[in-house]
Amino acid sequence: MIVVLTGGTGGAKFVDGLRRVIAPGELTIIVNTGDDHEWWGLYVSPDIDSIAYVLAGMLSSERGWGVRGDTFHCLRAMKDLGEPSWFSVGDRDLATHLLRTKLLAQGRTLSEVTQTIGSRLGLNTRILPMSDMRVETRIDTPAGDLSFEEYFVQRWYQDPVNSVRFAGASESEPAPGVLDAIASAQAVLLAPSNPITSIGPILAVPGIREALAKTSAPVVAVSPIIGRNAVSGPAANLMAAQGFDVSIAGVAHVYCDFLDVLLVHDSDAEAAREMGRGALQVYCADILMRTHEDKSRIARTALSLACPQFADLSVAEAE
Repeated sequence: MIVVLTGGTGGAKFVDGLRRVIAPGELTIIVNTGDDHEWWGLYVSPDIDSIAYVLAGMLSSERGWGVRGDTFHCLRAMKDLGEPSWFSVGDRDLATHLLRTKLLAQGRTLSEVTQTIGSRLGLNTRILPMSDMRVETRIDTPAGDLSFEEYFVQRWYQDPVNSVRFAGASESEPAPGVLDAIASAQAVLLAPSNPITSIGPILAVPGIREALAKTSAPVVAVSPIIGRNAVSGPAANLMAAQGFDVSIAGVAHVYCDFLDVLLVHDSDAEAAREMGRGALQVYCADILMRTHEDKSRIARTALSLACPQFADLSVAEAE
């Protein structure tokens, strides 16, 4: 069993690569829920939905979120009625949120609801929220205390960031199956997701970071930082706000107590040589994921660094 910790668009791309090179039943995906958001009275779980959609072959590659080919009639109608419209929920995507909200209102846990949605989409991969309890990523800015979606989507992550916190994390506990999956994994992979707001909330749930430190499985992370910049999104600003150097060394520092191998971009070869003199293994490759073949190649590389038997995996035919 391969366990993946993921969140954000970079995480969805990485999972897209993994699903093309190994059997769906061999994957367990632990997903960030710090971005979860109430919209028009509905419970939206953006990172869980992106993973479910990419596994189902439904994810919009143009946007990196939502359903491919979706329409936005409801969004426009709500705007005409004077309701907020900055969070672009498509019509087919809306159906997922309606079902999730209905099932949660019936007393089901987020884990149970996620399993139900995955089953109805025909998925054979296990998707686990990091916790069934509410943990919310909050961004402290000069404009005020913002939810992640307000900071990232509504305000286009233009605000300076003072700090990031995970409200409710200290009172939370891992969702059923999360700790067992990490303990029994053959390999644990960290997607090239934002270390602060995509992987950070997962690590903030008590017990998960400790489980990663204790597992006998190799832990391999793909860097979301190249040089002094994020591949995409606000990772660089958020790392700096939390006191981490914006570099592959900074990424390694975030994961320092459990990481075995860090996969970085070729252009960071000199920094990788310096870091490789310690216990951490640092491997260089082209980690940019522009095409289906790129995603498959990076997935194979990460798998082979964790388990040599995966080195001969062939690329599945691109969709």
